[in-house]
Amino acid sequence: MPMSFRYLNPALAGALLLLATPALAGECGHGRLGQTPPAVNLRVDNDLFGGERQDQGYTNGAQLSLVSPNLYDYTDDPCLPRPARWLNRHLERLQPGHYDQQNMVFALGQGLFTPEDGSRSDLVADDRPYAAVLLASFGYNARNLSQLRTTQLQVGVVGPAALGRQVQEAVHRITGSEQFRGWDHQLHNEPVVRLVHERMRRWPGDAQFNADGWAWDAIAHWGGALGNLGTHANAGVELRLGWKIPDDFGSTPLRPAGENTAPRIAGRRPGWSAHLFLTSDARWVLRDITLDGN
Repeated sequence: MPMSFRYLNPALAGALLLLATPALAGECGHGRLGQTPPAVNLRVDNDLFGGERQDQGYTNGAQLSLVSPNLYDYTDDPCLPRPARWLNRHLERLQPGHYDQQNMVFALGQGLFTPEDGSRSDLVADDRPYAAVLLASFGYNARNLSQLRTTQLQVGVVGPAALGRQVQEAVHRITGSEQFRGWDHQLHNEPVVRLVHERMRRWPGDAQFNADGWAWDAIAHWGGALGNLGTHANAGVELRLGWKIPDDFGSTPLRPAGENTAPRIAGRRPGWSAHLFLTSDARWVLRDITLDGN
């Protein structure tokens, strides 16, 4: 499987969030921004990081996301830009119930899918089609110490407008890799939408997570998605072992509802931290446009 890297920069996240509206800095309060700072995450999947023929046609993925600080609510909290507050007043049914902590996630991502034999320029009828997906999404996270509920609405496009051919050819030129020749047969342009809901539970669910030292945890997830982009049910688990494990909900690579970086309940702790993780996800798929086509 491709590997995934995550980049976290609270200073950059705060700057992006505060630039959303001039009055946001004073209204949100530096104390809250310091305790549960916003974050910018960049995740990249590519078969370059793994062995050949491991990706099953998923050749590249990238997602840039902005995670808000801890919110009092979704409709009136000054830590959200005014357009987000206005939108949330019309989407109350998507918002989870009241938990100890809640935040929003905004993301822009792209996924590229190709058949196994990239040297063929004809239509490969017995393999997955060439496809690129470009998505914008926003979601709601609500959590307590051991549970997280997340709901995401994703909208975008599949086809040439998603710029998959241009991105892959540019990357292959930089890396000196062979170009794929069948992009003339990619899926045609089609608007896509997907509603994703997922729940997570972490064990053990007590103060051990906040210990300043070696620790472990296990995070189970289950949920599903509905839309013309894809419809599925899924479940999985992640195991973590490390030094000062954060009290978030995992290090999940790119997947639906994979953005689980709800601000930590205990806030940011001084010093360094590191951990190893092993994660799995199984799905029962009714439809996937990147497999089934337009």
